[in-house]
Amino acid sequence: MVAQRNSASRSRLVAIRDAALPASLFARLSRGVLDVGEENLPRTYQTTFWFPLRSSPSSVVEEAARSLHLLLPPATRARAAGVEWWLSRMWTTDVRVDFHRDHDIQRGRRGRGTVHPLTSSVLFLNRVRGGLLAVTEEPPDPENPSCAPARLDRMDLVRPEPNRFAAFDGALTHGVLDHRNQVPGSAPAPTARGRMRRAVILNWWAARPWSVPRFAERRLYQPLALGGRGQR
Repeated sequence: MVAQRNSASRSRLVAIRDAALPASLFARLSRGVLDVGEENLPRTYQTTFWFPLRSSPSSVVEEAARSLHLLLPPATRARAAGVEWWLSRMWTTDVRVDFHRDHDIQRGRRGRGTVHPLTSSVLFLNRVRGGLLAVTEEPPDPENPSCAPARLDRMDLVRPEPNRFAAFDGALTHGVLDHRNQVPGSAPAPTARGRMRRAVILNWWAARPWSVPRFAERRLYQPLALGGRGQR
């Protein structure tokens, strides 16, 4: 079991805001993600979209991003050109994302160095058993299950709660704990899935990450589109 060093109310590495979005906007966003269901679920973490903050939103997520931008650290608010966003959907009995540090993946693959977002952030949509967000300054360790850092006592942990917004430095290591709030893969998973953990990930960048499309350029997640089924 991972010991929780810091609670959500006194986290050192993570800035947390509850009731982050206006209630009506949060309700529309939550309903839209529910209507998306399991669409594109195996590639949910590989399907990201770019939203320039000075442009008109084409999805309810981008409407939410405009509001959440006001909650960011002043340096990020001043420098952010836009936000890269994607849906995080998983069962905490089957966490399929390792501990990692966010970066411009395509830029790195083309040999142009490692560039991190200014700020990484998570907007939680529901509560589940387990599924804590874990953030640490320690590097990922590929020798451990889920690339967990060697020092598990140096993590700041954030519990998923509806409309809770968690933001942290974009160069920090982070991951998701399982249904028992253990490192995924360190204990047998039960056969029952439980409740899906749903969140929206928003990474705030000074410049657009390479090869990330706009939402309107892809025919995916139409319940999130303004005027779509999820936006009645």
